[in-house]
Amino acid sequence: MPCQTPVSCGRLFDEIAAINLTHWSAMATIGGTFAAAAADRSRERGQASMRPEKVWGSIRSYFGFRVIKTAAAALAAILTATFAGADNPLSAGLLAILGVETTRWKGLRIVFARFAASLLGLLLAMALFRLIGFHIWVLSIYILIAFPLLGRFGLKDGIVTGSVVVFHLFSKREVSPDALVAELQLLLIGLGWATAFNLAYMPKEGKKLTALRDRTEDSLAAIFVQLARHLRDPETLWAGEELIAAEDAIERGIVLSDRARENRLIPQDEPWQLYFHMRREQLDSVKLMMESVAFVSSKVPQAEMIAGLFDRLSQDVKSEFYEGETERKLGVLEESFRRMPLPATREEFETRAALLQLSRELKRCLQIAKRSKKRKSSSDPAVIE
Repeated sequence: MPCQTPVSCGRLFDEIAAINLTHWSAMATIGGTFAAAAADRSRERGQASMRPEKVWGSIRSYFGFRVIKTAAAALAAILTATFAGADNPLSAGLLAILGVETTRWKGLRIVFARFAASLLGLLLAMALFRLIGFHIWVLSIYILIAFPLLGRFGLKDGIVTGSVVVFHLFSKREVSPDALVAELQLLLIGLGWATAFNLAYMPKEGKKLTALRDRTEDSLAAIFVQLARHLRDPETLWAGEELIAAEDAIERGIVLSDRARENRLIPQDEPWQLYFHMRREQLDSVKLMMESVAFVSSKVPQAEMIAGLFDRLSQDVKSEFYEGETERKLGVLEESFRRMPLPATREEFETRAALLQLSRELKRCLQIAKRSKKRKSSSDPAVIE
């Protein structure tokens, strides 16, 4: 309604201004609330990202743990050699770099090989330098004699380290007990710090191995489901990506489990090694079963029965214990096969022959698990039975 007088128009303008002021005040309050909440969330994220374990994890994932150990060992060796007054302390850092390894036992073996090879190389080089002299071509004679000799004694891992100390001795142009002691001092400092860092700490592989186990079992379960589907419907198509995933997880698991065993100071069997080698055997058996399933080109009652076993096996493969129920059912199924009438057509004969071979390979796969998996005690309730 339009205003009739100047006074009423003024009141109307005041009311509009008050409404606008209230509106913008509310918007400012809401905006401030959201801004404060966003700032709090940003501050929380910043605090979380600045936690020491997060920072250390980021550093480790970026550089790699072995690189960090190598840098620390080299620095410690150089500083120690400097404080000890050793000649050319940088050589101690180089020896420390050569001595850092990925596992404890490998580190001990490599350090022993490097020290023994360096000692033999020094003695041989000192004899050559004393007999022939300090000529460049004498180094070639040293290489021609020392490298095959060290390889024959099983010390080929120490060839590079031995060459470092021999070349250092050549640069000093001195053959004396003091020169030998100086080179041994560098060896002890450099390889000593490498050994210390090798033994001090090695990253745990438990989480990675558990993830690989889960991936392996999920892939095997998916393979058994696909085999059951094909037995029920021979026209079913399958790309086979689960087979590739299972093989990749198993091979990576074997490598990591070998590394975990090498990190044990007391030699003993690594349970993860037994597990992944068992899965590798089973995967080989699964590949043979896939070949048999490929020859099943028609629907027969026996195929449906074996498909039911694969359905159950897709669950049992994730069990920590060996259940034994699938093996018992397979025995009953094989006995029922013998009582069935002979095939009436060539196609049925070929299909049943493929199923017979499939059942035998399935029994072998179950026997592998039976040897390796823990048995469920009679006092424990069965998981599926």
